[in-house]
Amino acid sequence: MFARRTHHNESFGKHYNTSFDKHRAGKATSSKQKRSFREAAAAVKKVDRVKNPDHSPPSGSTLTSPIITICVGPEQRLFAAHEDVLSHSPFFAAICRGQFLETATKRVNLPEELPQIFSSVLEYLYKGDYYPRLLHNKRRNTWELEETENNSRGNAESTVFHHGAGQVLLKDTMLYCTADRYGLDDLKRLALRKQGLQSGIQCSTILASARYAYANTPDNDSKLRAHYLALIIRSRSTFKRSGTMQMEMEKGGMMFFDLFVAICNHMDDMASAKSPLFTKSPRTPH
Repeated sequence: MFARRTHHNESFGKHYNTSFDKHRAGKATSSKQKRSFREAAAAVKKVDRVKNPDHSPPSGSTLTSPIITICVGPEQRLFAAHEDVLSHSPFFAAICRGQFLETATKRVNLPEELPQIFSSVLEYLYKGDYYPRLLHNKRRNTWELEETENNSRGNAESTVFHHGAGQVLLKDTMLYCTADRYGLDDLKRLALRKQGLQSGIQCSTILASARYAYANTPDNDSKLRAHYLALIIRSRSTFKRSGTMQMEMEKGGMMFFDLFVAICNHMDDMASAKSPLFTKSPRTPH
């Protein structure tokens, strides 16, 4: 059910009895050894444009297309973006075709969105990444988050307070769910990859974000859900001592049934690895 992780393993350090921690690569000695996710993606797109010139966007189109004003959140914070850039999202492409757009002002209202999250979506649409950027360390051949202003790798930007939920949630999880609504599959993959590089996250935040993920993703999109189930299983020694985990389990929900199934599968895999002769009992039809 779970894909094998290719980056560094996570662990709960002795100083993080109630938080998620992991060992990661240190800072590279030279910035030339790092390449951002955007640069790596651009290199692939450049090759694709050479092979498929008919699919290349017209030069300068994003600079000449109309400006759309987006009113975000209950505070009605205003954003502006080019129509061609927004139209990379099927959600906004439909809006820009006039289904929901206020034609006189070219204004879109998104009262349910969070400005912090929408700002990152726009940053991704223009730059191919969002802060903190995902960088490739060539010397170590690993991906890591760029250092933020407080010299930490992404932690200061890892969470957002969701007023509707009344809880602190992981920013990457919220971006994943927003990207799912907007039809931005590449942004979903980027957000999931970045979340796997976060560290020092409290158990309560992880569990609240997992519930948010279950509430805001369709049942057939299991990647983000599987990420949380795998995280809880790998870090079970910490979660089983968490009072928050106990309270969340008492509330119940689909997440904990999925967790039970995932633990059973994990135990079956461990038994299979220990005994080559081990075979699973046939499933009995209902």
